[in-house]
Amino acid sequence: MQILNSTEIVSFVLAAYGNIGELKYLYFSIMLLWYLSICVANTVLIIVIYVDKRLHEPMYILLCNLFVNEIGGSTSLYPLMLSQMFSDTHEVTLSWCFLQMCYIYTCASVEFCSLAAMAYDRYVAICYPLHYSVIMNTGRVGMIILFVWMYSFVNFIFSFSFVIHLKFCGNVIDKVFCDHHLVIKLACSASVVHKISDLLFAFVTIVIPVSLISVSYMKILAVCLNTSKENKQKAVSTCTPQIVSLSNMFVGSIFHFVDSRFDVAHVPDKVRIILSVYLFICQPMVTPFMYGYNLPKIRQSCKRFLFKRKINV
Repeated sequence: MQILNSTEIVSFVLAAYGNIGELKYLYFSIMLLWYLSICVANTVLIIVIYVDKRLHEPMYILLCNLFVNEIGGSTSLYPLMLSQMFSDTHEVTLSWCFLQMCYIYTCASVEFCSLAAMAYDRYVAICYPLHYSVIMNTGRVGMIILFVWMYSFVNFIFSFSFVIHLKFCGNVIDKVFCDHHLVIKLACSASVVHKISDLLFAFVTIVIPVSLISVSYMKILAVCLNTSKENKQKAVSTCTPQIVSLSNMFVGSIFHFVDSRFDVAHVPDKVRIILSVYLFICQPMVTPFMYGYNLPKIRQSCKRFLFKRKINV
């Protein structure tokens, strides 16, 4: 760790970038293309759901919120990474670092909470089909989405309150983005509560939503065991994307926390960097294809939307 006077700390150095030489042009092109692909894939689905009134149903509104979050989560990382490709110092000011942390961790919380909301939607649809339209009306879905964002933002603000007042005696972060735990490690002095504040955030962000999801799916499973084969297949087809997405989020979170809290010097740098940003690489593209283009109703709406566009042209 580079030791500095606490009053001199005005920026952090993202040391994981290192000196990549001429490869920066290749990495920049790949990241830019991937980021644009994420934005296009999710934006198309948002527009299709907004335009097609037949998709103005609770499940698709919740999906639209998820697509918006994928764009937001990607935007919290890729623009800074792209700008760092052509930086010689790889410095980022404290304000930008804190802003990125807010964006990244809030979007991560929204992701898990949105999956919990969608699991509840499937629970109501499968276990109480006759009351579904009453329980999951448009107003209630809007309140659920608002609660998801408020819960996630307040969750981060509480966690961030442990960081904002710290004095820093080092400025080197061995990562390609600002990490909560690594920022706290740079503090001149930090209590045990400060050091585990990211674990408290993880508990509220991951454990609570995953517990709600587990309860929803257990109840869905209990109903499916006593229903027809056709209904079982329908339930499996609607729940499988959420299970895949949740598993992917869980694996990505493990990669992130292991890289932040444990010594992984034996792992090649490039592999470690890729694993640390695994969620930002895979999840934003998995979501639109698992939930969007894979669903027959959305796929048909996309075809109608594109076909009409061609006729108008």
